[in-house]
Amino acid sequence: MNKEVAMALSNETILQQAEAYMDTAIDFLNRKIAMKAVSADGIAAEHMKKDAEFVAKELARVGVDSKVVQSRNEDGSAGAWEVIGQKIVDPKAKTVLLYAHHDVMPAPNDDGAWETDPFVGTIKGDRLYGRGASDDGSGIAIHLGALAILGDKLGVNVKFFIEGEEEVGSESFIPFVKEHPEFFNADVMIVADSGNWTAEIPSLTTSLRGNTTIDVTVRVMESPRHSGAYGGAVLDANTMAALLISSMYNEDGELAVDGVKSQEVVGGLQQDLDEEQLRRDGSILSSVKLPGTGSLASRLWVKPSVTVIGFDAQPVEGSFNVIAPSCTFRLSLRTAPSQDPAEAQKALGEFMVAHAPFGCEVTWKPIDAGRGWAMDAHSEVTQIAEKSLEDAFGCAPINQGQGGSIPFIPDLCAMYPQYHVLVTGPEDPKANCHSPNESQSLPSLRKLIAAEAMMLRDFANIK
Repeated sequence: MNKEVAMALSNETILQQAEAYMDTAIDFLNRKIAMKAVSADGIAAEHMKKDAEFVAKELARVGVDSKVVQSRNEDGSAGAWEVIGQKIVDPKAKTVLLYAHHDVMPAPNDDGAWETDPFVGTIKGDRLYGRGASDDGSGIAIHLGALAILGDKLGVNVKFFIEGEEEVGSESFIPFVKEHPEFFNADVMIVADSGNWTAEIPSLTTSLRGNTTIDVTVRVMESPRHSGAYGGAVLDANTMAALLISSMYNEDGELAVDGVKSQEVVGGLQQDLDEEQLRRDGSILSSVKLPGTGSLASRLWVKPSVTVIGFDAQPVEGSFNVIAPSCTFRLSLRTAPSQDPAEAQKALGEFMVAHAPFGCEVTWKPIDAGRGWAMDAHSEVTQIAEKSLEDAFGCAPINQGQGGSIPFIPDLCAMYPQYHVLVTGPEDPKANCHSPNESQSLPSLRKLIAAEAMMLRDFANIK
């Protein structure tokens, strides 16, 4: 019966109702922006609790039985204020877990880069400006709008998890899941915290790279010595480290570390990234040649990359003529979505030791590791999502991978292997998430609300 009721809403009706809902969505976002839910100011603080309570009330308005629960970290200390909820229409129906996060990034404006007050929602043209307008206030708004449209015609059960610490690392996320496993048991999970090809062309996120970090220490002497007395007979540790780091790359600038794997773009490459746009977005100097081979998309989405994110050495200020006996640097390795990050971490560490230049002593230690994720590009769930996006936007989606990581997705998939995961989201290249002048395209938001309503309608029919 639920399937028949859900199907009573046509695409045309859903699109019309999404248009009518936009005033409500904008009002929600304006109030959400004003909450100043900056988790960096304290995930357990009162302002985060108030923001969680605000979101829980908004969920209740669309028929979700919701509440605010404080998580706990592994050590038992106070964690984030989380919002959980559910709307059960039929115990036999499919269940969809809807994820977003209610915390936002800080919005410093010491340099006057913000053109509007970051915590006052401001419409300019067809975009709403403010911190959290897109990331991830609009992720929550998409879920709210889809449920408001479907109302009592919802044909699937829904569960909600609106996280309170995504922007600061999600330390208490998995402990919370383990403490409340019943809130996460579902057939489909929609993570509304990613982006689209443009505001006019939607995307599903097809993959996320994993991430692992190691610290490498290079030693050449027991203690420092004068560079005039020993320079020329021995290279300083910083130079040794530079040689070691450069040995990871071949002549094309491609990472060439045995045991660190690559893979093809998940679902196939529909359209490559534009190099000029990438250079503009990344503020890359015109003289700099982009390293690596193959499509830009593959280099950013599925091929591994290493970044030196820290280096302990004598600062220029106060430096003097001695040979540095040792130094330590930190390597962040983005792994191919399908590779075990522990395997890649071990391979990178062993490569460092094996390629020690001029016999210097190289040691390494693991810091952390998070697994990547790849979408099932051929599942019925994916096909429904792609058709819904096309019907809402009037054009086929251009799916894209992401070079970053969302470790909780593979962690949850390991705990709930039945999950079909969809990574959607409100962002577009102009959203400026994490940067000054963050904004959300309102026409895009309207279409995304409609698309999710269509997905939830049609998920009632999956086998």
